[in-house]
Amino acid sequence: MPHLTMLYTADLDAEIDFDGLVRQLADILCQQKDEAGQPVFPIGGVRVFASPAAHAAIADGAGRYDFLYALLRIGRGRPAAVHRAVGDALLAVLQKGLNPGRRERPIGITLQIDENQGQVYQARSGTLHAHFHEH
Repeated sequence: MPHLTMLYTADLDAEIDFDGLVRQLADILCQQKDEAGQPVFPIGGVRVFASPAAHAAIADGAGRYDFLYALLRIGRGRPAAVHRAVGDALLAVLQKGLNPGRRERPIGITLQIDENQGQVYQARSGTLHAHFHEH
């Protein structure tokens, strides 16, 4: 972890460079440092996904509205100051990328950060983490 998953209204695909946006968000997660200057997250654990919602109902349905919902899942144990710094950095990228003040249609942007509490099952497999430990 961290894993950032985003759902958004499909109309945004025509307006937003989501390939660029997910790369910027991943870079922000990779750049986060704690008070000691150490990386907050393991680089090999950074994942950012964005998908248009195939079906969505927004607000009263009286107009064309857009949304982007982003959920960041992180492991336990980081201080509240780290949560705030990471959230503020991600939100700044989302606001810049979605440019809500210059849009014709209203948009809602939600960012939540959840800590991974007790999971009932977790499995890991692959070589990505090892790759970053070797380099």
